[in-house]
Amino acid sequence: MSEALDLDLALPPATDGDIAVINQASTRQQAWDRFQRTPERPGLAEYIVEQEGIALEFFSDFNALDRLGLLVEQLAHTERESARTALIQAQVASMAHRFADARCYLTQARLRGAPAATINRLLLGIDQACGRELEAVLTARRQIASVTWKLEDLVPLGALLVDLRKFDEANEVYRSALRAYQDVSPFAMAWVCFQLGVLWGELAPERPLARASQWYQKAIEYLPYYVKARVHLAEISLSCGRPGDAEALLTPALSSHDPEVRWRLGDVLKASGKSADAAEQIQAARFGFEHLLEKHLLAFADHGAEFYAGTGNDARRAYELASVNVANRPTLRALEQAHAAALDARETEAAAKLLAAAASLWGGGLLLSSDRRWRALLGRGAAHEDQS
Repeated sequence: MSEALDLDLALPPATDGDIAVINQASTRQQAWDRFQRTPERPGLAEYIVEQEGIALEFFSDFNALDRLGLLVEQLAHTERESARTALIQAQVASMAHRFADARCYLTQARLRGAPAATINRLLLGIDQACGRELEAVLTARRQIASVTWKLEDLVPLGALLVDLRKFDEANEVYRSALRAYQDVSPFAMAWVCFQLGVLWGELAPERPLARASQWYQKAIEYLPYYVKARVHLAEISLSCGRPGDAEALLTPALSSHDPEVRWRLGDVLKASGKSADAAEQIQAARFGFEHLLEKHLLAFADHGAEFYAGTGNDARRAYELASVNVANRPTLRALEQAHAAALDARETEAAAKLLAAAASLWGGGLLLSSDRRWRALLGRGAAHEDQS
């Protein structure tokens, strides 16, 4: 894979990101106001789910999950037996990573006569998120994308290709999504740019950080308040010895109340020699994670495990959360995280079982022959066995 920057791709213009954020907040509130008056209005609850999904994805507004919980409660009260209610319940459950509940709701939706195409679309997302029947999901994703050639269909295809370690093809699919987009919303463009940043900065074997940084920066240019893009770019800045740049990226995102912002800021302050300030931020991050985990365990188990495995410095807690996550969705990344957490917690028997499960679920060729991270984990596993 080339480490050259992707400057050959001319990105289309979009509405100013700050203006788009203001407009989105206004239309979201207006939709809620209408819902309070006429919850049965066709398409209104679905629109709210979409808008709250934007708040969750881009602004790390985790209260969106609570608001959506209230929405499904209201629908269950006013339209208890409708297919529409079951479909929305499935969507909201999926957003909170409650995938078993989402499948149950889709079963109800099918019995109530919901359109098969809608159910199948939601099931594709659930199967992909859980690492289940991925070859069948891939076939379906390719077929859909080839027909529509729309950004909203190309991006899930790209994400699946990343899961299957097809990084170069995923890169091309994401770039095709950017070229295919015909609207002026900065949300869609920022989303794809962020996915490209994650591909090159987090998942590709060699991780060309300059390439990842370019895409994160593009995401922020489209949407200055994109919290996750700021966090990821700040991580790269810190790793490259630029704590000042990292702090400048994180400070505007503090108002999001995302505990990962506090966590990374704590790391930055520690690297800058500000130990007391760093400890304060890390404690705030710990409190924030535990607050979220108490309310939405499955949605934040993986991020909580990552925090406690690193700066949070609690190997036992990291293992507990990684175990919850992998039981909920045994993807390759979840298995990788749980295996590492088990080794750090000196749960060598559990680590061996996780490695065997990964090989069984994902296949030795994909899993172990070419992925440097799994080779490293195998080495760590051997080392722990030698010490035990």
